[in-house]
Amino acid sequence: MASTRPRVLFVTDLAYQARGRRYCDEDIFLSSRLREDFDLALCHPVDAAALMDAFDAVVVRNSGPVLHYQEQYDAFRAQAAQRGTRVYNPLSGRADMAGKQYLLDLTTAGYPVIPTVDRPQDLGRLPEADQYAVKPKAGADSIGLEFVTRDRLADVAYGDVLVQPRVDFRYEVSFYYVDHTFQYALHAPRPDQRWSLEPYEPTEADLDFARRFVEWNTIDHGIQRVDACRTRDGALLLVELEDLNPYLSLDLVPERTRDAFVAGVKASLHRFLDT
Repeated sequence: MASTRPRVLFVTDLAYQARGRRYCDEDIFLSSRLREDFDLALCHPVDAAALMDAFDAVVVRNSGPVLHYQEQYDAFRAQAAQRGTRVYNPLSGRADMAGKQYLLDLTTAGYPVIPTVDRPQDLGRLPEADQYAVKPKAGADSIGLEFVTRDRLADVAYGDVLVQPRVDFRYEVSFYYVDHTFQYALHAPRPDQRWSLEPYEPTEADLDFARRFVEWNTIDHGIQRVDACRTRDGALLLVELEDLNPYLSLDLVPERTRDAFVAGVKASLHRFLDT
């Protein structure tokens, strides 16, 4: 008898080598749990466009930086939009899914984000710092990132890069959401070890901070990770709003938290398929 369960194409690059993270382990675990509710198959991101018509939804997970397969990714997005394919997270996201323009937009709008510019005439809007981060607008996973002194900013090839002050922060912290519901938080207490994460108990002020960015984004269904840094004066500043394929560090949370997260993703996917 043919199955009546929803069919899900789970997009992942199990071979991608990420610094300090095991993409493959996380996606093997998550896909095994989603199989409890869905008929599920895994594929590499470059194959998604050719396979997606046979499924009710496409779930994009740890697929690696899209700049490694930009042409195929652009074709996937175009075909999914043309065919009305349900993609989770929805392709309407306006954070990392659409590049780094949102950091400029949020800076201009006055959100608590690391100040960001992309034109030499705007350098005066940045605070004084010992060094500045220069990174590609289409970058990911620190690819192409470099640090320069202020006197070298005149030599930067503006147009395709962002410039930010290098913030002297106490630690980084990440807040994980399914739809608009907070799930858990992790922090890196040592600034030089970004992926040595430990559980973090957020305050109400912390959650108010993270919620602003989740609500700013245009995703009603999906997984988001809000990355921030705690400055020396105690404030939080947004580092990144990951809405394409956020790594979840599920191996670092208690089993009860992990189970609750999986249940949340299942419920979200069911709601998404019912819309």
